[in-house]
Amino acid sequence: MSLGAIQLGVMAACVVLFVPMGMAGWHLSRNKMLFFSGVLFITLAVGVHLTPYFPSISDFASSVSSFVVFNDPNNNHRHNCLTHLHDVVWDSSNNNNNNNNSWGWSSSSSSSCDFHPLTRSDTSDLLNGSWVVIAGDSQARFIALALLQLVLDANKIPSLKSDLFKRHSDYQIVVDSIGFKLDFIWAPYISNLTHLILNLQRNRNYPDVFVMGSGLWHMLHFTNASDFALHLHSLRNSVVSLLPISSELEVRSPPPPHLFWIGMPTLINSMLNTEEKREKMTDTMRVAYDEALRRSKVLRQSGGPLLLLDMESLTWNCGVKCTEDGMHYHGAVYEAAIHILLNALLIQSHQTL
Repeated sequence: MSLGAIQLGVMAACVVLFVPMGMAGWHLSRNKMLFFSGVLFITLAVGVHLTPYFPSISDFASSVSSFVVFNDPNNNHRHNCLTHLHDVVWDSSNNNNNNNNSWGWSSSSSSSCDFHPLTRSDTSDLLNGSWVVIAGDSQARFIALALLQLVLDANKIPSLKSDLFKRHSDYQIVVDSIGFKLDFIWAPYISNLTHLILNLQRNRNYPDVFVMGSGLWHMLHFTNASDFALHLHSLRNSVVSLLPISSELEVRSPPPPHLFWIGMPTLINSMLNTEEKREKMTDTMRVAYDEALRRSKVLRQSGGPLLLLDMESLTWNCGVKCTEDGMHYHGAVYEAAIHILLNALLIQSHQTL
């Protein structure tokens, strides 16, 4: 029965294919493009009619269609959540700002995006076998401390802290139990970050997560937003050169998901601890430096490769009670920044815990 159906289908196909093709060849012989267009159309039509008679073809077509995904709403939703990572609220009734419960995501962002602080176990699973580089000024050093406080047992932190906070020095630690390595690189100027990236390129050895940030030292010692912008332009070029390039299309691939920029904190001028800082690190200068950063297209939100850890937002919302010197903030602020980073990694690497 099935064999007869196939024979009948083939016979019908021959009639449908060759009779119109012969007529087309007779009438359209002077227009080869039109002739071959007609042949292609007829061949495709025959293929559609024959497909039901050949189960293997039908199965192949079905299997291909099952793998074609034009738009994954769940994936889009998770990436849209990146814009809500900094929807952090602070418990104003809690004066102990180093308390782990003094901050949290807004209820709407937490429920819709499933944001949550990671436990030590979750963090170890996420960073297992990873190399993390955190480079920058004192803000970056506090970010490194917050991450290590989450990875290591509390009894190891005091001795670690004295080594990590040696003035103007680098720091490295390896956690053998999870194959985790962290390098803190003292890089107070943008030019230091650019040179670091060039060294990574030269050695062809790149970290899994690269967190960087700078600006406070430049503002204090140069106080020149235009010069800062020039250095940011060079930095962007060096970071972009790290990104993979497609050899087939000769276009740059999307930015790798593990590049982060540590934004400058809110500066409370009246609380800054030297006259020079109060004179140079004004609100007006801070705005000019922020504008230079925005125009540089270093940040993902302005078309660049790095995802912002918005320290200005976190420190502003925590408020005056969270700082003693108007520049460096209590541990809970940097803890919140690390959990924002880790949740961003979960989203960008399509993982759940």
